Amino acid sequence: DYKVNEAVQTMEGDIVLKNPPPPQKPQLPIIDQVFLLEEPQRPGEYMPAYEDEHGTYIMNSKDLRAVQHVKTFTDMGISSLKIEGRTKSFFYAARTAQVYRKAIDDAAAGVEFNESLLEMLDSLSNRGYTEGFFQRHASESMQNYEHGRSVANKQQFVGDIIDRDEDGIIVDVKNKFGLNDELELMTPTGNTVFNLNALLNQKSDSIDVAPGSGHVVKIPYAENQLGDRADQLTAHDYQYALLMKSVKTPAEPSLA
Repeated sequence: DYKVNEAVQTMEGDIVLKNPPPPQKPQLPIIDQVFLLEEPQRPGEYMPAYEDEHGTYIMNSKDLRAVQHVKTFTDMGISSLKIEGRTKSFFYAARTAQVYRKAIDDAAAGVEFNESLLEMLDSLSNRGYTEGFFQRHASESMQNYEHGRSVANKQQFVGDIIDRDEDGIIVDVKNKFGLNDELELMTPTGNTVFNLNALLNQKSDSIDVAPGSGHVVKIPYAENQLGDRADQLTAHDYQYALLMKSVKTPAEPSLA
C-alpha cells in the first residue's frame, strides 16, 4: 500500500511535497561506521561516508549521464536503456526520453553524436553530471561540491499545450512567461524555437504576460511565425506538446 501525499511542481520542473514536514534534526541511518572524508586537493572540506554490510556510500553524488556513449552501448549489443525519473516532472521525463531517442536513432543510422544533446540535458534541473563508473574518473569529478540541490539555469517549463484551433495553440500556464521571451515548443516529432510576439487571454484580449499557474492563454500562429510549423504538427504532437522558456539568468535552486 502507498501513502498518497499532495505535491506541487517547482519553477524548475521538479515535483516536491506541497506541505513538507517540519525540519527535524538529521539522524544518521543505521550503519556500522561513519567517516568524514577529506581530499588532499580540498583540505578542510569533509564529505560524510557511511558503511554497512552492503558497502560504503558517499552522499551528494552528481546525476548520471551517458548519452554521449549510446553508440558504444549499441555496439556492445545493449538493446534497452533505463532513464531514472522518480520524483521528476513529466517535462523532465519527456525531454530526457526525447534526447536519448535521438541519440539511439543517430547511432543506429551511423550518424556522428550531436553535441547539442548534451546542452538539452544541461537545461534540465540537475546536480551536475557524471558518467559514474563507465570510465575511470577522479573521485572529485563524481561529487557535487558546489550545492546540494538541483539547479536549472537554461530553460524553464512554462506550459502544457491543452488544445488548438485554426488561429493558435492553447496553453495551460505552469510558470510565468511573456512577450519577447524566447520559447521552445517541444513535440514528439521535433522542437521549434520562437520569440513570443503576441499573446491572448481566454477573452481573446491581447496581454503582455501569462502570470503563472492557474491561467490559460493562447499563442497565435501568425504573429509568432508558427504557421508553417503548425501545418506540420499532428494531433499526436499537440497531445504531448510542452512549452519551455529560455532563462537568461540562473534560476534559484529547486527543492529537489
